[in-house]
This record gives sequence, C-alpha cells and structure tokens, in this order.
Amino acid sequence: MVEKDFGGHGDMKADSEKIIYQRKVDKSLIPTCNILRVNIAAINMGWLLDYLDKNLSDIKGDYLCVSNVHTTVMSYEDSSYCAIQNGGLMAIPDGGPLSSVGNRRGYKDMHRTTGPSLMEEIFKISVEKGYRHYFYGSTEETLELLYEKLNESYPGIQITGKYSPPFRQMTEEEDTAIIKQINETKPDFVWIGLGAPKQEKWMADHQGKIAGLMLGVGAGFDYFAGNIKRAPQWMQKHNLEWVYRLMQDPKRLFSRYFHTNTKFIWNAVVKRR
Repeated sequence: MVEKDFGGHGDMKADSEKIIYQRKVDKSLIPTCNILRVNIAAINMGWLLDYLDKNLSDIKGDYLCVSNVHTTVMSYEDSSYCAIQNGGLMAIPDGGPLSSVGNRRGYKDMHRTTGPSLMEEIFKISVEKGYRHYFYGSTEETLELLYEKLNESYPGIQITGKYSPPFRQMTEEEDTAIIKQINETKPDFVWIGLGAPKQEKWMADHQGKIAGLMLGVGAGFDYFAGNIKRAPQWMQKHNLEWVYRLMQDPKRLFSRYFHTNTKFIWNAVVKRR
C-alpha cells in the first residue's frame, strides 16, 4: 500500500487493484436517517451551509448526493447504487417526502434541502467568500447560458471552467485530461449535471481525484440557465414541486413518478423501511 497526497484535497491509498479515498472529516458527526437503506442527512439548509463553509478545505475531493424519492428507490433496488449514495460525504434530502419521513422518525430538524436551492444559497455568498466554481455536464448551449445568467445575477462570481462531456463512454486518456483540466482551475465546488444515476456514479469514480467538492445537481444547470422554471414557492413549501415538474415534462416523468412514488410510499411510509 502506498499513500498519496493530492494537494490538500483528500488523501488516497492505492495498490495495483484499487484506490481508496481517505476522508479527512469524521462523517459520523453528520446526523442521518436511514430510509430504504440510504443514510439521508437529517439536516436543514442553515446547517449544511455552515458545515460546508467550516470544512470546505478538508472535504474537497469528496462528493455530495442530492437525493430524492427516485434515487432512494433506485438505491433500495440496486445495492451497488446504494453503496454510491452512502459512499459520499452525505446524501441530502432534496425530496420533500424524505424529510417528511425523517420528521416522523424523530428528526425534527430535518428539512427539504434541494439541489437548486443549495446552488442559489452558495452562489449568493460566493463573491464574499471567494468561492470558485466549475460546471461539468449538460450541453455546450446550456453551459453558455448558465455562464451568462450567473455572471448577470451574481456579478464578480468566479466560474473557473465548464465542460460538456460527450454522450458516450469517455476513454481513459480523455478522462485523465478532464481531471487535469478541472484541477488546474483550483475549484472549490465542482457542480455535476449529468442526471441520476449517471452523475452519482461519475462522482464516486472520481472521488479523491477531483480537487473540489463534487455536487450532483441534476436539472440544476437548466434552472439557472433559464431552460426550465422552478415551481412557485407555495408549491415548493408544500412538497408539490414534483407536480410542477410533471406538468413540464409529463411524457418522461409520469411513469417514473408513478412507479417510484408508489414503491416509496409502500416501503418507506407503510412498512417503515
């Protein structure tokens, strides 16, 4: 076993078979509620922002999953994906039903913490804090729109780079090159917009290799680029954002919501798994 240091953003232990990420913070201090085998962080936005700010230098190289009913049910049915959800720094409760289940199980400070809301809160303090951002995923067009909108909404924000990966498996050489490109920009946050489960698998594969904290935010790029709109605040507050998303894209989402929501209610709510 040879221990390697990756410039202050996480240690790795490697042999000829595998690379193991050595976390610098005590993950057990993060409160969690196990829902369908996924350790969902029993937190709220204020707690999360404070944690990220205090520990940012020590959690670079790690990843954060933005978990909802869909990803939690997928994890329940796929042990390898469940290991990925549980293998990062934390899986935050993006879906309202997750925080509702957590509240019923005694975690009263657990509140819905969505990916887009987290992005917005971090963007708002980025100039003051000097945070640096890299965006990986989506299309070139969306990334350009995202870049323009963020600079317009948050003057002075530091966007160090963006990359739209090809819609195919990248070669080892291509992957090595993009890791080098990302790390040379010295990002604090590396936002991953590949959609679930692809983005979580990508983050797990690159744990310890990337110089910033990776966050898989799904449609977050499209929201901030202006491609799609978020639900009104009253719908978000009452856990109805999924209804708004369904109205926007019924063909793609109806079957997914019907099957995963039904399974979630039966297993997590009725059977308390």
